[in-house]
Parts: sequence; C-alpha cells; structure tokens
Amino acid sequence: MIRSLQGTSLIDYPGKISSVLFTAGCNLACPFCHNPELVNVDLLDGEFSMSHDAVIKELNERAGFIDAVVLTGGEPLLYESTIDLLVRIKQETDLAVKLDTNGTFPDRLKRALPLVDFVAMDLKARPENYMLATGGRARFSSVRESAMLLAEQDETDYEFRSTMVPGFINADDVLFLIKELAPARIKRYALQLFRSDNTLSPELRGMPSYPQGYIESLAEKMVGLVDDIQLRI
Repeated sequence: MIRSLQGTSLIDYPGKISSVLFTAGCNLACPFCHNPELVNVDLLDGEFSMSHDAVIKELNERAGFIDAVVLTGGEPLLYESTIDLLVRIKQETDLAVKLDTNGTFPDRLKRALPLVDFVAMDLKARPENYMLATGGRARFSSVRESAMLLAEQDETDYEFRSTMVPGFINADDVLFLIKELAPARIKRYALQLFRSDNTLSPELRGMPSYPQGYIESLAEKMVGLVDDIQLRI
C-alpha cells in the first residue's frame, strides 16, 4: 500500500533527483525507527493510500524534473503488490528505481532485483541481537540470505547501511557484520547517525547519539574491507 509520494528529493537516491514512494506497514518494530507513523498498518486509514494507476500518472507527470523513484517505508517488500508496481514502473516510465528494504523477505527481493537499479538494505545489529533490534520480530538468517543475494549482484547497485544506535549496534558489531558477509565483496556501506527526535519507542526519544568522531573512527577501520564507505552524519 503506497501511503504517500514525495515529489522531489535530492538525498534519497545517490546522484539522482528522485520522487519517493512511502509504503505503509512494516513487519518489524525497531524501537529506534524514525518513521513510526508508517510501521503499524492497522493504524493507517486505507482511504489515503495511492493506487498504482495514480502513482504511475504522478511519476510520468514529473518526467523531466526527476530521473529516479525510490520505494521506501515501512517495508516495501511486505506486500506482494510491490512486485507488480515495480513491473509497471519499469514498463511505463523511464525512471531508475531504488528499493529500500530491511532484508527479511529474500524471496521477494530476488524477484525484485531484475526490476530495480539500486537496493539499500539495513543491517541493524549483530546476529545475536537482531531480535532486540527488531522488537522481537526477526532473526538474522533471512537478512543474511538477502545480503548474500545483493553481494552477488554485478548489474544492480547496492549498499548496506547501519543506523548507529547506542545500545543496539556499535563499531565492533559493524566490523563483525562485514566479516560475517565475507568472502562476499561489499560495494558500499553507509553509516548513519541516529536521530532521536521521532522514534517508535518513546523511551529512546531524546537519547544521545554516538559522537561524530566515533563514527568517523569506525569508517577508518572499514577501509580495505568495503569498496566505498559513506558517512551520513
């Protein structure tokens, strides 16, 4: 279910001007989620969702102003209909497509890969802490399967990304995750600063983030392990 469309973004698709489609609902309940209004689909009013026809019409009307579209959420792969929408975007527009995913639907991700140009996948915690980081909703096994699918890609660009949330993931955890995916080659890894102004868990609102220097130090340790390291701080 497409909840809303943001007409223009300069930051959601690296190097491209994009429109952003927000899907409602997520299979996880990460306490630090910064889009809590999109997590619980039961709290959303279906009458405000956009049909696929409306999405395609809006995207084509923006031709010339944008060169890409981003599907984010929530979790886009929560819905079988997302695959149908990706097919239509590929067939009915000239836009590059980026998909944001939590990696817990490897079978749907495999079907989506031929239809997208870029995938950004979250790595939320080290394997044994995945239940904690996802509100008791996910184990790492499906995420590992999705990660290996991405790491095998030659044509589809991708990045792994971790939001650096104190108490959920630290520098050692990120380095462990990188080694966990070895011997796969990792094209790009983004380290994102945690922002606590709007979180799913009220207990995390206002919680301090890691200092910028901590994240920069982690990036230095990742040199040689990852082709491209992105800092979003």
